[in-house]
Amino acid sequence: MSSLTIELPTQQSQTRFNLARWAEVLADPNLNKVEGRVETDRHGYIIMSPPPAANHGFFQGEVYFVLRSLMPNGRVSTECPISTADGVRAADVAWASPECLEKLGGRVCFPISPEICVEVVSPSNSDMEIEQKMALYFDAGAQEVWLCSDKGKIQFFEGTGQEMPSSRLCPQFPNVVKLAGP
Repeated sequence: MSSLTIELPTQQSQTRFNLARWAEVLADPNLNKVEGRVETDRHGYIIMSPPPAANHGFFQGEVYFVLRSLMPNGRVSTECPISTADGVRAADVAWASPECLEKLGGRVCFPISPEICVEVVSPSNSDMEIEQKMALYFDAGAQEVWLCSDKGKIQFFEGTGQEMPSSRLCPQFPNVVKLAGP
């Protein structure tokens, strides 16, 4: 079997379409009732994922809390919609500087990626899916992408795809986040 290569449009050329389609998605009363994550592909088709397990949300919340504590000058978001060359993707957690937020304006999703995008990796995520998402975030302008394992281990990546020992933007962020409580 031969391999197939798909050439995506540039992130910039896809953004106008993504922003318009995302506004439609948000306005759809039927989609507002659906549990789980909603994203779109480059054609505007809806991609739905089931609601994650409880630990996914716990780690998402912990990453949010630590990042917000260490980087108070920007804003932290969960389920952050980002326009990419392959549709709108939602980062589990994202941090945006005031400069990035200024570029956002009043839009319904980020036309460029926040500086930091974090994915809490679920057992159902394939390596290829995570690699593609990382590439899309970097293409959209992310400076770093972090991966949080289902055990709380954090991996930090720069735009070249190389893993870093720690974040350059938030060097105090721990390599492991621990869930509080029982």
